[in-house]
Amino acid sequence: MKDTSRRGFLTVAGVGAAAAGVAAAVPSAAAAPKPPDIGDAEGPLVAYVTDVRTSEVALLVGEREVVVHDKDLVARLNHAAKG
Repeated sequence: MKDTSRRGFLTVAGVGAAAAGVAAAVPSAAAAPKPPDIGDAEGPLVAYVTDVRTSEVALLVGEREVVVHDKDLVARLNHAAKG
């Protein structure tokens, strides 16, 4: 059996803990929020950002309004609007 030093053990343990932390920080597809059900929308679907700071987007589908929060979408739209 190989002798291990405290320093070597702590190094290996630290690398393992860091890897576990990264794995916990990366969201999985199963943890992603499910988009709201807007059915089979026919005709126009209008989306507008009501508040950039809170990433709130209103979707107008026919006679209905659905409000969602999508940080990535708002960031991309904001970037595109700046040209």
